[in-house]
Amino acid sequence: MAPFGLLSVGANLLVKSLGLFSSASVVRCSCVAPVLKSFSTTTGGPPKRPLTAYMTYVKEMHPTISRQNPGIKNVDIVRKLAQQWKMLTLEQKQPFQDASSASREQYKLVLEKYKAQLTPAQTAALAVEKRQKVAKRKAIRRKKELNSLGKPKRPRSAFNIFMSEHFEEAKGTNMQTKMKSLRDDWERFNATQKQMYIQLAEDDKVRYKNEIKSWEEHMIEIGREDLVRRKERRAIKAKTTKDIKKKSKVRVLKAKAPKKKTGTAVKKTVESTKK
Repeated sequence: MAPFGLLSVGANLLVKSLGLFSSASVVRCSCVAPVLKSFSTTTGGPPKRPLTAYMTYVKEMHPTISRQNPGIKNVDIVRKLAQQWKMLTLEQKQPFQDASSASREQYKLVLEKYKAQLTPAQTAALAVEKRQKVAKRKAIRRKKELNSLGKPKRPRSAFNIFMSEHFEEAKGTNMQTKMKSLRDDWERFNATQKQMYIQLAEDDKVRYKNEIKSWEEHMIEIGREDLVRRKERRAIKAKTTKDIKKKSKVRVLKAKAPKKKTGTAVKKTVESTKK
């Protein structure tokens, strides 16, 4: 574990070398001291994971940037800190690396102690919770990836279209009460009143069907077959294979087609026949 004094000196040197803060500012890398107390949450849950070196830097420097720039938005502070972090040398980053390493070591000890006091049922519940968190993170990453690749939005139902058009004017002060009000209004509609929204929903299905087909063909072209529905993947592959075979057959027929005889060749053939 890195000595507390070394970390404090390193942080002070960092501040002075960057010239980001006034000489009167005294910033210490105090991130190690709280670590030694406890990682456990107030609800008795598992210990919190330690911060990375970068996040340790952000936590230490964020209050100073905020004080020196009154009114600055939090997102701008984080952006500024990210730029400053990139400018640091390895030596300047070392105090925060040491603090992060110390936190990780302490985290391992506290985590082992925490697991040792769990019952088998609690251990199983913790494993289930971990799998759920991992699945949730994967789902979020996948959704972001699909959005970046331009995957078409799924078609909306008739009620969803109705809700989006009348949400602002719906009765209620929050999401839950507005949704209930809209649901009640929808259920009171007769078939004629709902028909317009039903037709819009049908049109949206056609839109989605055309867009998703084009999108999935493009995904196969760029080698992202994993994003294509299994049934559609087989259909697109079969179509592609059929087109390739058809083109190959045309090329073979063209290659086997006899060459047309020139005028001189025809004349020689006629003369040889007369002889």
